[in-house]
Amino acid sequence: MARIDALLRAARSQIGGHLESGEAEWLLAHLLGQSRGWLYAHGDHELDAEVAASFDALLARRVAGEPVAYLTGHRGFWHFDLQVTPATLIPRPETELLVELALARLPAGRVLRVADLGTGSGAIALAIAHERPLAQVVATDASAAALDVARANAQALGLGNIAFREGDWCAPLVDEVFDLIASNPPYLADDDDHLGRGDLRFEPRSALASGPDGLEAFRAIARDAPRHLHPGGWLLFEHGWDQGDAVRAVLDAAGFIDVQTAPDLAQRDRISFGRRAA
Repeated sequence: MARIDALLRAARSQIGGHLESGEAEWLLAHLLGQSRGWLYAHGDHELDAEVAASFDALLARRVAGEPVAYLTGHRGFWHFDLQVTPATLIPRPETELLVELALARLPAGRVLRVADLGTGSGAIALAIAHERPLAQVVATDASAAALDVARANAQALGLGNIAFREGDWCAPLVDEVFDLIASNPPYLADDDDHLGRGDLRFEPRSALASGPDGLEAFRAIARDAPRHLHPGGWLLFEHGWDQGDAVRAVLDAAGFIDVQTAPDLAQRDRISFGRRAA
C-alpha cells in the first residue's frame, strides 16, 4: 500500500527536471479518475500495489518523452475536453487564435459554410461549429484514423452541423464553395531538428512536416482554395513563428487580397490570412 502524498513525492524526486510542474499529479488523477484537487484533499488515501505500479509505468513512459495527452487520451481546447490519439496532432493553445480570427469573420446568426482542412482531432472545426450553430462546417483530413477521432469528438459534444471527409486538403470539397476556409497545416521542413525532440517525436509526421521548406501544404491549399471560396471569402492559416513573410508571399502569389499576419500572445507571427478577390 502507498499513500497518495508519498507516491507523488517519490515521483517528483525520481523524475527531477524531466516533467513539467504538475504532470505527475495529472497522470495520477487520470489513473484514478479523479481531479487534481481530489488528490490534494486525499493525500493520506492509500493505493494498492497494482495502482502504484500502473502509475510508475505511466511515469516511465512520460519520462521517455511520450506526451501527456497521449497517455491520458485527452487534451483541453477551447471550451472542450477533446479525445486525442497518436493518429492526431495534439491541440495547442496558439491554435485558439486561429479560431478567434475565424469567428471574427463569421457573423453570428447567419447561415454560413466553413471548411477546416487537415482537421486532426477536429479542434478547429468543432470550436467553429459550436460557436456558430447556423454554420455548416466541413472538416477534411487525409488520415482515416484522425477522422475517426474527430467524429467521436463531435458526437461527444453533440454537434450535428459538421461533416467529415477523407482526402488531401481541398480535394474532398469537390465543387462546393465556402465563406471561410481555415487550416493548421504541417509547417516544419522535412529535416527540421525539432522533429526528433520532445512531444513531436510521437506525433504523426504527416501533420508536422511539409517539404524541404515547410511550405508545400500552404502552396497546395492557397492554389486550390480560391475556387472553393465565395468572392470576398477568407483563407486563414496557422504557421510557424518565423513564417509570416513566407506565408503572406504564398497568399499574395495565389491572388488573395488584404493579406495580413496576426501575432500570438508572445507577439510572434502566428496566423496569416487573406480574402479572395471579388
